Amino acid sequence: MIISIPKAVRRLYFMIMFVAISYLFYCVMNLLEDWINPINDYGIPEGSAVKAFHEDFHKESDLNLQERLRFYYWYGE
Repeated sequence: MIISIPKAVRRLYFMIMFVAISYLFYCVMNLLEDWINPINDYGIPEGSAVKAFHEDFHKESDLNLQERLRFYYWYGE
């Protein structure tokens, strides 16, 4: 069996680049996921505190475009 060195080097280069770009894409998607997900405020209350629901109403003029987009992805509204 004849193995071509340049062809083997090209394949190795392709595999290394594929893995590197896949890992970079994974890191970018992980950063986007962290940015879009809301903060988890559902911890156990300390002392005699009671966890109560409070919905925060915003006027549309209070939020800029970036914050409105984040709320859209959080709540689907």
